[in-house]
Amino acid sequence: MSDVTEAEMLPGGGRANARFRAVLNAVVPEGVALDDDEWREAQAIIGRALTTRSLTVRRQIALFMLMLDAMSAVRNRRRFTALPAADAAQLLEALSKSKLLLLRRGVWGVRTLAFMGYYARARAAQAIGYHASAAGWAVRRKVGNR
Repeated sequence: MSDVTEAEMLPGGGRANARFRAVLNAVVPEGVALDDDEWREAQAIIGRALTTRSLTVRRQIALFMLMLDAMSAVRNRRRFTALPAADAAQLLEALSKSKLLLLRRGVWGVRTLAFMGYYARARAAQAIGYHASAAGWAVRRKVGNR
């Protein structure tokens, strides 16, 4: 993917984008229907959010994404990106209940990023009827009076 900007390159190297897409598909089932342009938009949203984080946090996320592949290989004999969305969701669910706090935090972190990438897109906001504005309630009242 040579047209990916630095902000869109997610932690963990080139394969990380595929891993993030697999996470998004696991936590937002509708995400499977994203076309390439919509995925690039979600990817850019996640990338921009991560550029504001410290290098340490980005490295931790990259390490967690690599760990997802390792856990998936041990548990399912396939990389995380090769799992069907339901199996990926099961793995994330199991890790979210781990006794290890770092694993639980990792799951919640990447899950939050996936939700952000999917629902912060203009098309998703429109589909669910989200009309928030930085201008406040006055704009909301105008939207409601259409």
